[in-house]
Amino acid sequence: MIKVFFTVLSRDLLLAMRHKTDILTTLFFFVIVISLFPMSAGIEKNQLQVIAPSVVWVAALLASMLALERLFANDYADGTLEQMLLSPHPMSIIVLAKVSAHWLLTGLPLVLIAPLVGLQYHLPAEVTIVMMMSLLVGTPILSLLGAIGAALTLGLRGGGVLIALLVLPLYIPILIYGSGAVADGFLAQNNVQAYLMLLGGLFVLALVLTPWATASALRIASE
Repeated sequence: MIKVFFTVLSRDLLLAMRHKTDILTTLFFFVIVISLFPMSAGIEKNQLQVIAPSVVWVAALLASMLALERLFANDYADGTLEQMLLSPHPMSIIVLAKVSAHWLLTGLPLVLIAPLVGLQYHLPAEVTIVMMMSLLVGTPILSLLGAIGAALTLGLRGGGVLIALLVLPLYIPILIYGSGAVADGFLAQNNVQAYLMLLGGLFVLALVLTPWATASALRIASE
């Protein structure tokens, strides 16, 4: 199963490297959104520090959703998904590999450019570290939950809108805990660890349940 996981992961990463515009679109969207807010809200330091947690997490949430519609669409269109479903390997492992590739291409870059966001919003170094940690734990949950929506809407017209309707309610706890961790890190209320532990618990729960749920949804969509 480990070999299958890394085979599917490397395949998806290789295909994504051939269409780099899809990766850059997500990254540029995140950068543009977080850059527009200072222009509209002003450049006052205290005001930017207050809105930074919410802006960063809303931008990360929306950026993660941009590539969800394509998570299974190409494999569904060329028949690869059907072959995956017919293979003797557990579909949940294949799903987990594809979701991991999605996170590496859309979630990890957001974590890596978080220090630049901290500079733009005048965040202290310790708060920037908290922001990176919350994104590192929280963005994989966005990919895991989003995969369920992508599987349920596979092959439907207007799938992107339907995905948003399905997964946005599920994203609300991650948004609250992620932005709460950054806000508490700035206010020094000593609740950062609690927020990060809640995010970690949600990550473990999503890691266990969502691959199985997504695999079931893909089987239904392929019938």
